[in-house]
Amino acid sequence: MRLMIVGHLEGHIAEAGKIALRRGAKVVHCEDTEEAIGALRNGKGADLAMVDVKQPIGAFIINLEKERINVPVIACGVGSDSTAAVKAIRDGAKEYVPLPPDADLIAAVLEAVTEESNTMIASAPKMQALLKIVERIAPSDATVLIRGESGTGKEVMSNYIHKTSKRKNGPFIAINCAAIPENLLESELFGHEKGAFTGAAGRRIGKFEEAHGGTLLLDEVSEMHPQLQAKFLRAIQEKEITRVGSNGNVKVDVRIIATSNRNLEDSVQKGEFREDLYFRLNVVALDLPPLRERVEDIVTLAQFFADKFAEDNGVAKKRVSDDTAEKLMQYPWRGNIRELENTMCRGVLMSLQDEIEPEAVMLQDSGFTTGVGSGQGASSAPDPGGVSSYGVAPSGVDQPMAQPNTPPSEEAPQVSAEDGVKNSGAVSNLVGRKISEVERDMILNTLDHCLGNRTHAAKILGISIRTLRNKLNQYRDDGVNVPAA
Repeated sequence: MRLMIVGHLEGHIAEAGKIALRRGAKVVHCEDTEEAIGALRNGKGADLAMVDVKQPIGAFIINLEKERINVPVIACGVGSDSTAAVKAIRDGAKEYVPLPPDADLIAAVLEAVTEESNTMIASAPKMQALLKIVERIAPSDATVLIRGESGTGKEVMSNYIHKTSKRKNGPFIAINCAAIPENLLESELFGHEKGAFTGAAGRRIGKFEEAHGGTLLLDEVSEMHPQLQAKFLRAIQEKEITRVGSNGNVKVDVRIIATSNRNLEDSVQKGEFREDLYFRLNVVALDLPPLRERVEDIVTLAQFFADKFAEDNGVAKKRVSDDTAEKLMQYPWRGNIRELENTMCRGVLMSLQDEIEPEAVMLQDSGFTTGVGSGQGASSAPDPGGVSSYGVAPSGVDQPMAQPNTPPSEEAPQVSAEDGVKNSGAVSNLVGRKISEVERDMILNTLDHCLGNRTHAAKILGISIRTLRNKLNQYRDDGVNVPAA
């Protein structure tokens, strides 16, 4: 565990750092958020940032997003000031830790972060067989290629391999090759020197250097441009990189894990992926089964996600009912674990009972053909990770709201206005309303439930923070009262 403390290192904050050290964490200190961003940008890795509430936490989190630095943030402050705590959570902090520090509380926070990044639920036979292979290969430095459909937990498995390897005390750095523009990916991987290109105001350490001594995850490696593939191949062969705009080489010691939801053999045949790079990555290949092939894990995962969402948002935990469990196990789960997670987050919000009832999960009838092994299904299927898995189409489509699929002998449950008052996340009176209106109400209700915290709301809704901001700006332009960030 690498803990970064941000704030004046004195008094209670200094004591919190000492407690973390005694608990086995590696602690680094930055005087302010600007220094912290610079340190993270230049390779000073961290698994968790503890930030004084006197610092601009909201701006810090926004800058982390802009820099594509994935570090969870917890806030700390003197006493139990509820105003400071609420503001910190609204700004995007995961937790608020009151000072003076309690040794057990600090230990619990560190343990929670560690467990969150190393959770592996796998009782299904296919997963048990896979974990036996992982146990044998994890201690080595062998390159691993993890294949599977979107949402099957490839990054979770990658983190699990890292946490069970001899590099577990080193950094685990992930980069999504599909999410970064082609012209920026080289700089992200290898870093750049000041003046290397327009906008390069200073030296930046790339992911290879940041991952030195640990593990580098290349998520969706199949999306890497062929020209960059050659440079990447050289980097893993020679174990050295060259920053953009530099003539000097930098030695790096990293273990490579790559993931793909595409068939790389087909990509090689089409000339879209280098054959030599494929063989370099395919030292150990792991094929993650889709969720529909590990039915034994569905209910356990569902309860795990429901509990996690309830805990993160300060609501009462609810048990998944037996009828709901049966419904979940019969669903095809095209979106795999990611779809299940979003479904259970919404289920906690929509449930009006002491247990999560079948009506609360609101699963759609799947009118698509499931792709096997390639991650490719029917192109017309709704995005299981987005708002559309609730039966809500993209905004601007004026159609009546489709009802969740029910057996012919049953009537679709009606949600009354009174029920909507009992549960702020409920969307009442769906029949006859436009999809764009239902989508708007769902987004605004979820935002209200999260006390205005847009990061949490976006996670619940299964959309990106950027998409959420665009939606809210649209609603504001339409004259809708949108809570301030």
